[in-house]
Amino acid sequence: MIKSTFEEVIKKSGKLVYKNKGDSMMPLIREGKDLIIITRKPKKRLKKYDVPLYKRDSGQYVLHRILKVREKDYVICGDNRWQKEYGITDRHIIGVLSAVVRNGKTISVNDWRYKLYVHIWCDFFPIRAFIARGVSFLKRRLKR
Repeated sequence: MIKSTFEEVIKKSGKLVYKNKGDSMMPLIREGKDLIIITRKPKKRLKKYDVPLYKRDSGQYVLHRILKVREKDYVICGDNRWQKEYGITDRHIIGVLSAVVRNGKTISVNDWRYKLYVHIWCDFFPIRAFIARGVSFLKRRLKR
């Protein structure tokens, strides 16, 4: 069986459909349960709240949300993370999330419910990050 890279699949068919691994995009995308649909990246730069599939210089594929568009790069973070990632540029980006399929129902990134989730989840990022750091700190303290 010949394995294709994500880049090859998107180039050939225009989209990539797969079940993700990892919990960094919870609660939007549940590991191993929801299908995600990635389409070719647009010719123009991505926008705040877009969810690119990108490949780090290490070769690791990542699907995280854009929190800020800067002149030369993006500030990106998973919905279930609190540490922001810097230095992701257009050359790293392979495609962009266009929909999530949950329990057989397709949720487009253009759906008003998706947009509401995105704004609530991202606009309260500082509060979520503060809580997540506190929980992480408490867990470390309790292990000692």
